Amino acid sequence: MTKAWQRGIAVAAMGATALLAAWSSAPVVGAQGATTLTGAGSTFINPLLSRWSKEYNTLHPDVRINYQSIGSGGGRQQFLAKTVAFGASDAPLTDEQLAQGGGETAIVHVPMTQGSVVIAYNLQGLPSAIKFSPATIAGMYLGTIKMWNDPKIAADNPGLTLPRRPVLVVHRSDGSGTTDIFTDYLSKVSPEWKDKVGHGTSVQWPVGIGGQGNEGVANQVRNTVGGVGYMELAYARQNNIPYGPVKNRAGNYVDPSPANVTNAASSLASLPADLRFSITDQPGPQAYPIAGTTWVLLYRKQDDPKVGRLVTEFASWAIHDGQRYANELDYAALAPNLVQKADAALHSITCGGSPCLSK
Repeated sequence: MTKAWQRGIAVAAMGATALLAAWSSAPVVGAQGATTLTGAGSTFINPLLSRWSKEYNTLHPDVRINYQSIGSGGGRQQFLAKTVAFGASDAPLTDEQLAQGGGETAIVHVPMTQGSVVIAYNLQGLPSAIKFSPATIAGMYLGTIKMWNDPKIAADNPGLTLPRRPVLVVHRSDGSGTTDIFTDYLSKVSPEWKDKVGHGTSVQWPVGIGGQGNEGVANQVRNTVGGVGYMELAYARQNNIPYGPVKNRAGNYVDPSPANVTNAASSLASLPADLRFSITDQPGPQAYPIAGTTWVLLYRKQDDPKVGRLVTEFASWAIHDGQRYANELDYAALAPNLVQKADAALHSITCGGSPCLSK
C-alpha cells in the first residue's frame, strides 16, 4: 500500500470535528512560499490524483495539492460546507444537494477521469478468473447466493470447478461514489435490487460487512477467504486480488480495462449540459458495465480569487496534460468531446467577476 493510501485511511478515521478544524478552503502558505490547496472526497480517484499532485508540484513548485481520500460522501459534505478548495465525487450532486449549495447554476461538475469498478474475490487455486453475470452479482449482494458453487455462478463458468465455500460479501461502510456506481448498475440490471435496496452513495445492505474506502474493502477481501467485494480496478491490482469479467448488456463477458471503460463512455447517447451523467450498463458490445466517472466539484463564483485561479488551473492541467497518466494507473483517459465540455465548464468559473482561466 502506498503512503498516499495510508494517509487516506488515516484521514478517513478522523472525526468530523477534527476534519473541520484541520481544513480550510483558504490557501495555506508554507515556509518555502508554496501555497497548499486542500481537496477531499473520492477514494476511487486517489491513486491518480496523488500522481497528478506530485507531477503538478514538480511543474509548479509554488502550488501543493493536499488531497484527503475520505470517500465521495465526505468530499461532498466538505465541499458544501466550504471547508475545502474542491470536492471530488464519483456521484454527481443530487438536486437537493445542488439546492443546498446555491442552486444548479452555482456549482460546476468537472469530469476528471473514468474507471471501472471490479468484482474482486479471494479464492485460491482456480485456473482462470471467475466470470460474473448481472444475476449472480445481484444474488450475492442480496444474500440469495450463499455458496461459491451455487448453480448460478457455475452456469457463468462452465468447466470451472468452484469450491463449496460460503460467499462472504464486503461492501463500503462510508458514503461512497464507488457504491453509487455499483448500486446504479445493480438497479439497472436487477428489478429485485431496485425494489428492495435501490441506488445511492449509502444503502441498507441486505448482507455483508463494511470497509472504509476502496482501501478498506480491498483489505477485507484480501484477508477473507471466500470474500467478494466491489472496488476500483487500481485497488484490486495493487493488492493482487483476483477479479473477473462481467457480462454486459450485449451478452459479452468483458474485462474492466481502460479501453472497455472508454467503450462504455462512447456508448452514451448524449451528454447533459450540467455534465451529470452515468455510464453504467451501456449497450456497446465491448462496454464494461460497471464503469463510472469522477468529478471535481467547484463553485462557479469563487469567493477567493487566488484559490479560484489556482484550483481551476490545476483542474485544467489535469483534464489536458494530466490525462497521460490515466492508463498506466488503470483509469480511462477522457474522450476529446468530454475534455472539451469539461474545459468549457472550467472557463465558466469566475474569480472576482472575471474568468479564473485566461483564454
